[in-house]
Amino acid sequence: MAFGERLVRAWYEGHPALSLLRPLECLYRRVVMRKRQRFEAGQGASYRAPVPVVVVGNITVGGTGKTPMILYLIEHCQRQGLRVGVVSRGYGARPPHWPWRVLPEQAAAQAGDEPLLIVRRTGVPLVIDPDRSQAVRALLAAEPVDLILSDDGLQHYRLARDLELVLIDAARGLGNGRCLPAGPLREPRERLASVDAVLFNGAPADSAQGFAFTLQPTALINLRSGKRHSLEHFPPGQALHAVAGIGNPQRFFKTLQALHWQPLPHPFADHAQYSAEALSFQPPLPVVMTEKDAVKCQPFAADDWWYLAVEAVPSPAFVVWFDQQLQRLLGTPPQP
Repeated sequence: MAFGERLVRAWYEGHPALSLLRPLECLYRRVVMRKRQRFEAGQGASYRAPVPVVVVGNITVGGTGKTPMILYLIEHCQRQGLRVGVVSRGYGARPPHWPWRVLPEQAAAQAGDEPLLIVRRTGVPLVIDPDRSQAVRALLAAEPVDLILSDDGLQHYRLARDLELVLIDAARGLGNGRCLPAGPLREPRERLASVDAVLFNGAPADSAQGFAFTLQPTALINLRSGKRHSLEHFPPGQALHAVAGIGNPQRFFKTLQALHWQPLPHPFADHAQYSAEALSFQPPLPVVMTEKDAVKCQPFAADDWWYLAVEAVPSPAFVVWFDQQLQRLLGTPPQP
């Protein structure tokens, strides 16, 4: 087990050695709290876009279902006739320069896996830049948009925002409740009191703490042909190699088990780079991966490689609340 995986397990399952990291945690907390206080006091350079900006982020390290939720919000707004733009840090991307407009024909190594997935799925204009305020400026210079979604960036205070949505994995929660490096929190848990909405991935129902949403598998997509198949393409009990290079690979493996398949798990680091050799598993079985992994593996995919398409399904109460926020921010009621 890699060091990073052991550390994550310690955050969520506990380990006495984490107490040795408390001094570093105290230093980290002071830095992030000071950064937040400067933002609240209006100090420092904070760019405010001429259109509403909605940040979709988290306060924990690791996967919370952020990309599927971004996709849901894009498609929900598009159905109402809104022109949506997206900005992202572009983690792992190596473009010729910053900021960089992501286009569907680009390679994942250049554009980043999550930005490329979003563009290919929705066709939205999307710009990546570690400085998201620069990304927003470039996006607005290139395209007329009504609304901007920031993929992550909750802690990027150089970009002013009109709405903050925070996603939390309902099963893992906030782990041991401590900040980095002694725990998984990017900001203290008190930060949740200042955001506009909290959404719990996998929660059975809404609660006083926030809204619920689930990730619903919808189809199997063949990487080589792009052909869409129903989930019944594999019979119950089908053995397969499961590949996941996401923040929480175990959630993907459990999803495959819930579909009554028998996955042989192959967890990789988040945003991992793949090769045909790295995915040459024995025994020879179908390979099923996440859509995020698929955008990197399509160029060398074998005939029996698939990705599991999933859709975020938020609670009806969240949909009503979000539409009310759109009306408040845009000044006009959303179109049905």
